[in-house]
Amino acid sequence: MNRKELIAVLAAKTGSTKAEADQNVLALIEIISDTLEKGGKINLKGFGIFDVRERSARIGRNPKTGQTLALKATRVPAFKPGARLKASLNGVVK
Repeated sequence: MNRKELIAVLAAKTGSTKAEADQNVLALIEIISDTLEKGGKINLKGFGIFDVRERSARIGRNPKTGQTLALKATRVPAFKPGARLKASLNGVVK
């Protein structure tokens, strides 16, 4: 599902216009992004947790040339699915 399809489904499910649904999707993306940028996390019970993980500096390799590269430490976004979401994906209703 892409963003346009998500907006259409959200508008239909909530009885709102596509413009309102688009604003809501954009607001949610901004809230998640801003929270993660500040190092916070978002816990949506039953759905999952959005948080930031630290990757340490390491030595990598260019797969094309085989040349080694020094990779810097980075922060990456992460999502850990909740029990209810995992159960629903496996056909178990909780």
